[in-house]
Amino acid sequence: MHSTKETSAATPVSSTKENRSLPLRDQLRATRAATRRVTAPLSAEDCQPQSMPDASPVKWHLAHTTWFFETFVLEPSEADHEAVHPDYRVLFNSYYQTVGAQHPRPQRGLLTRPSLDEVWDYRTTVEQRVDEMLTSESLDAAALDIVELGIHHEQQHQELLLTDVKHLFSQSCLQSRYADIPPTAEQPIGAARWTPFEGGVQRVGCENEGFSFDNEMPRHATILEPYKLANRLVTNGEYLEFINDNGYNDPSLWLSDGWATIQELGWQAPLYWTNCDGAWQVFTLSGTHPLRCDEPVTHLSFYEADAFARWAGARLPTESEWELAAGGVLKEGNFVESGLFHPKPCHATGAPNAVTQLFGDVWEWTQSPYTPYPGYKATSGALGEYNGKFMANQIVLRGGSCVTPRSHIRATYRNFFPPDARWQFSGLRLANSA
Repeated sequence: MHSTKETSAATPVSSTKENRSLPLRDQLRATRAATRRVTAPLSAEDCQPQSMPDASPVKWHLAHTTWFFETFVLEPSEADHEAVHPDYRVLFNSYYQTVGAQHPRPQRGLLTRPSLDEVWDYRTTVEQRVDEMLTSESLDAAALDIVELGIHHEQQHQELLLTDVKHLFSQSCLQSRYADIPPTAEQPIGAARWTPFEGGVQRVGCENEGFSFDNEMPRHATILEPYKLANRLVTNGEYLEFINDNGYNDPSLWLSDGWATIQELGWQAPLYWTNCDGAWQVFTLSGTHPLRCDEPVTHLSFYEADAFARWAGARLPTESEWELAAGGVLKEGNFVESGLFHPKPCHATGAPNAVTQLFGDVWEWTQSPYTPYPGYKATSGALGEYNGKFMANQIVLRGGSCVTPRSHIRATYRNFFPPDARWQFSGLRLANSA
C-alpha cells in the first residue's frame, strides 16, 4: 500500500484448516482477475512512469506481485525450479534483503524493459504454475500459508496501484481521468455528534481465526480511559474552516516536526486541493471537480490531521480506541467495489449517535505509533522482513479506504505510514476524553 514500504502488514498466522488448496485456488484466481479489472482503464504508457520516489509504476506493481509468488511459492516448492527470467529476481524485489539485491526504488520508472506485454506473460506463467500446484493439492501447509499471504499482498498492491495512478495523473495538464464518474450535487450534512465508550481493561488484536497479518497479534489486554468518538469523519467543509482560520500559519497547533514539514514544503491545503480565484477545486480519479463540503476530507498527513484535531479542541483516537469502537460494527462502507474511487458523504439515517464510516472512504489516522504488540515476534527467514522491520517512525491508520478491497479489511487491521505521507486516501475522525 508507501514511502518506505510496499505493503502495510505482515506474514500470516498458520491456519489449521484442512483441504485449503481448492478454496485458495479460487481466491487466487479472483484476486488476479481483480487486478486485471483495476488496470483495464490504463494504457501501456500509463503503466510505465513513476511520478515520485514513494510511488511505483503500474508495470512494477504487476511484476512485483508475481515475483512474490515465484520467489516464495514456486522456488521452494519445485524441485527443479527454473526462474522465468533470472533478472526479475533483482528488478522486482522490493525490500527483501534476505532474498538479494534490489533495483533502486526511485528508478523503477526507468525500467522500459521488460515490456508491459512481457510482464503480463510473466504473470500468466507464474499464475498457471501456482494454480496447477493448488489444483493437485501438492503444496504443504506452510506453502499454502504463503499463497494466502500472496493473495492479500496483491490486494494491498491493487490499492497502492490506484493511489499511485492518481498521483501520476495529477501531474498532467491534460486532466487525465481513470474513470468517468459524474459529480453529484452537494447536500447539507449534520453536525458531528459524540458517541461515548466505556474504558477499563479491554482486549484488542486478532485471534487466530482465518487470515490475519502477524502485526495484528497477539491479542492482548490494554487499559482505556472512558472516551468518545465523533460519529462520522471530518469533512472538507470543516477542514476548510481550519484553513480559513489561518490554521496552516499558527505554529501553536502543530507538532514541531509537522511545523518544520509544512514550512519546508509550503503546504497550505490537503494534497490535490487547488484554489482557483477563490474557489477550491479537488483532483480525483475522475478528474478535477469543485470541492464538495459534505465529503470526507482526504489526502492529509498525520501532521495535518493532528493539527486539525487540536484546532477543533479534540484529538486523534488511539488505535485501541478505534478498534474497540469498530469491533461490533458491520463491515459496510465505500470500498473499491463501489466503483466511486473517492470518499462519499455520510448522510446517515440510523441512530443519531451511531458511529458511521468506520470502514471504507478514508484511512483514519490514529495517534498511535506503529510498534509491536506485547509478545510479538517476527517470523524467521525472508518473510520476516514483510513487517517487523518497519516498526519505527510510522503512525497507525485504521479502517480502509474507497480503494481498499472489501474482503481485505477488518477491525484489527493495522496500516502504517510515515507522518508526512499524504498521497494515500488518509483522513481523520475526532476523539476526546469522556
